[in-house]
Amino acid sequence: MNELNLFPLLLSLKVAFMAVIVGLILGLPIALYLSKSKTKLSDLIDTLITLPVVLPPTVLGYYLLVLLGRQSPIGQFLEERFQLMIVFTPTGAVIAASVVSIPFLIKSVRTAFSEINRDLIHAAKLLGRSEWSIFFSITVPLGWRGIVSGVILAFARALGDFGTTLMVSGSIPNKTLTMPIAIYDSMQSGDKEMTNMLVMIMTSVAVVSLFLLNRLEKRWGRRSG
Repeated sequence: MNELNLFPLLLSLKVAFMAVIVGLILGLPIALYLSKSKTKLSDLIDTLITLPVVLPPTVLGYYLLVLLGRQSPIGQFLEERFQLMIVFTPTGAVIAASVVSIPFLIKSVRTAFSEINRDLIHAAKLLGRSEWSIFFSITVPLGWRGIVSGVILAFARALGDFGTTLMVSGSIPNKTLTMPIAIYDSMQSGDKEMTNMLVMIMTSVAVVSLFLLNRLEKRWGRRSG
């Protein structure tokens, strides 16, 4: 058995954390819009958001490669202007994990926002409150359970992503090798002891992370109650 390298675990945790941050920044406004809008545009946006859930990871990874690769307009612009490369970098891993996990966050938050009593929103508007003030003082506090649930689901999904991350960031040791990919590589090399150890570590981290987040949700619930 080769020596245990914890870099893939640390990278996976970092990628999942960053994916959740990206998901909150992008997902909360989208969830708010979808919770209020009933137009064809909102239906189209909802459909596009759901696609990462139903598309095979390799297909999703291929689309990201086409969109952000070095030969794409976006990839060329980022590389020429900012010397920033997406493909085969940790940044690519974060983007891949964000794309596959953000639908879970948006769906959960959208449901929570939709259940908020609209009379409270209308009353705040009549009192002259701005949209941002209403969002942070009414919508977010009342929808916090959905937000926390969405964060838990998004973190778990990002932590365990394999196919999309592999397509976009590859499996470069000590650079882009996340835990799921390390498990796959170890299994392919026939190192059963290392594979079992990595699987046990990954499972333990996932269980502990979800347990702590659930306990945090319940603690917040007792305080808000």
